[in-house]
Amino acid sequence: MELYLDTADIEAIKRLAPVLPINGVTTNPSIVAKSGKAIFALLDELQDVLGYDKLLFAQVLASDAKGMIKEAKQLREVVPSIVIKIPVNAQGLIAIKELTQQGITTLGTAVYGAGQGFLAALAGAKYIAPYVNRIDAQGGNSKDTVLELQKLLDLHCPESVVLAASFRTPRQALDCMLAGCKAITLPVDVAELFISDPAVEAAVAKFDQDWCSAFGALEY
Repeated sequence: MELYLDTADIEAIKRLAPVLPINGVTTNPSIVAKSGKAIFALLDELQDVLGYDKLLFAQVLASDAKGMIKEAKQLREVVPSIVIKIPVNAQGLIAIKELTQQGITTLGTAVYGAGQGFLAALAGAKYIAPYVNRIDAQGGNSKDTVLELQKLLDLHCPESVVLAASFRTPRQALDCMLAGCKAITLPVDVAELFISDPAVEAAVAKFDQDWCSAFGALEY
């Protein structure tokens, strides 16, 4: 199971990386724009903070396959191990096929249907990213979409991995993991919800209070 943070917030990564067993960080153009930093400088900083044993993901901006391939190579010059995110449309599928042939790892992104994601896997994408919350927001059923996509990959493209994205709640992430997803990427706020339940702090405080009442101090 691979766990990623979906952010370019350096301070958030520094705070959460020691806590969570993350495999790296995913970004997209909106996340990079929010950081206010130039993409290449940002990627250098992210890799330095994460360490070189972690994966980084960055997305192309071009809308045509030739431009996507060119940008992918530019990104790889900065971070040789970077995974290139390619939107799964007609031009994106062309780019995924060509980049795969060149040995460049890709992620098929902006996936809203199981069939769409499956085509990206057939084209050679290592990772497929269904947009869970966005599917639900459009009136779809993200849980069914992820289940269908995972089954298609298990049957026909076991070398590809569902990397579920676009979460608003921990429940959505849990549903994806229960559906068999081998990877998820969490926004910082959703990741923190997994480890910040007020009931936990209340339970620990009660344990401390009871111990101090009996022994006077929190020590053995």
